[in-house]
Amino acid sequence: MWGMASSDSKTTPPLAPQASTLGEPFFSRIEFHAPVSSRLAVWNSGLAADLGLPSDSPDESLSRRLAGLEPWPAFTPIAQRYAGHQFGVWVPQLGDGRAALLAELEDIRGQHQELQLKGGGPTPYSRMGDGRAVLRSTIREYLCSEAMHGLGIPTTRALALFDSDEPVQREQIETAATLVRVAPSHLRFGSFEYFYHRGEHEHLKTLTEFALKHSFPEALDSDEPVATMLQTVVERTASLMADWQSVGFCHGVMNTDNMSLLGLTLDYGPFGFLDAYDPGHICNHSDHSGRYAYSQQPAVGQWNLVALVSCFLPQLGEERARAILDHYPDAFDRAYGERLRGKFGFKQEQQGDDQLIAQCFGVMQGRVDYTRFFRRLCEFDENQPLDQQAVLDECPDREAAIEWLARYRSRLQAEHSDRPQRSASMKGHNPRYVLRNYLAEVAIRKATDEGDFSEVKKLAAVLSDPYRDQLNCDHYDQLPPDWAASLAVSCSS
Repeated sequence: MWGMASSDSKTTPPLAPQASTLGEPFFSRIEFHAPVSSRLAVWNSGLAADLGLPSDSPDESLSRRLAGLEPWPAFTPIAQRYAGHQFGVWVPQLGDGRAALLAELEDIRGQHQELQLKGGGPTPYSRMGDGRAVLRSTIREYLCSEAMHGLGIPTTRALALFDSDEPVQREQIETAATLVRVAPSHLRFGSFEYFYHRGEHEHLKTLTEFALKHSFPEALDSDEPVATMLQTVVERTASLMADWQSVGFCHGVMNTDNMSLLGLTLDYGPFGFLDAYDPGHICNHSDHSGRYAYSQQPAVGQWNLVALVSCFLPQLGEERARAILDHYPDAFDRAYGERLRGKFGFKQEQQGDDQLIAQCFGVMQGRVDYTRFFRRLCEFDENQPLDQQAVLDECPDREAAIEWLARYRSRLQAEHSDRPQRSASMKGHNPRYVLRNYLAEVAIRKATDEGDFSEVKKLAAVLSDPYRDQLNCDHYDQLPPDWAASLAVSCSS
């Protein structure tokens, strides 16, 4: 399939350089200093097959290349340069501090993919850091990126996880690990901010032309390619925010350097899924002001887009730039409204839906598990007494819940809802399984304490198909145990 240019061509796709052709102003060439004791712990066979790599475990040579222990033939690793607004504060020099591009490949569909190794050692952008990733955080990123893919939410992917015996100092001594993550492009909002704020407009132009050519080629056919590209970025970002909100996902550190130009979920650190519904939930214990609380994510998405579009003010003009940005609220409302109608089983929008949905969230506030409530709402039977509905078992305030269910039943009857069809449709919008922090912690402890990755693999498999009831997996949608209340994640996670 891949030709016979070398013996490797039988098992690996050909190089497809894109980002590595940009030149030194946009990245630094590096050498990996990956943990020498790296061992392949988890292999994503499905993604590997999509990339044209062996679906079975890779042979030793390929494994060493993926771990950063041997060079990829004819490719020099690069760490990309960018800047960003971190918690709203401008930081002029950032970059890939513990990640670098390992290779660029063409997958079996002919689409470009970048393989990035995270935890392979320091780069020029490590800012006095060690460039390492610890096993705990690497497992979390592996699981969540694949969980988001299973949910149908745009994301970077995880191909391989390597553990090692090398000690790493964080809050305590931990062991180092590396992750191979995959995306068509790792360009960020901060990639453009870097050159704009330095006044390097020729480099900004080069980067923009690169993005248009490789990531937004359809925009080149318009009269305003840059404006069309940015409109697409606005649409994708609005859609991504709607996706996050609809499944109760909290990113935790939505800095502009963590925002993907392609609208992918990028950089999994202090993330979390809602347990009890709380719009003010802050998943990142480093976020003392609550800037990135769950309810704030759509507004932060818009703030970050302002930072990006501002880089093109000299070219677009203020009026055109504002028109592009003004599209965001409607785009988000449209996307989020569509997600909510799917969650509640409404075939079409009706007057009063906003109030009905708001009342539901009021009943859930602070006490009702987000994922379990909506999954059990899928079984609502308008032909049965309200006090016999299974969803009530999730609601401490049964009286308020019954009052809401009466309104909900009337709403369904008003559009002559077909229960079996509605239930099946709702189950396609309301996952049964999400990556709760306690589930990740169970898998992490088994791996770190016993060197046993079986729970990581099992959990990843369950989360790859989150909308289907799976045999012998009831324990994966249980309420968090009491000990989970002490779990905390921060920017070091």
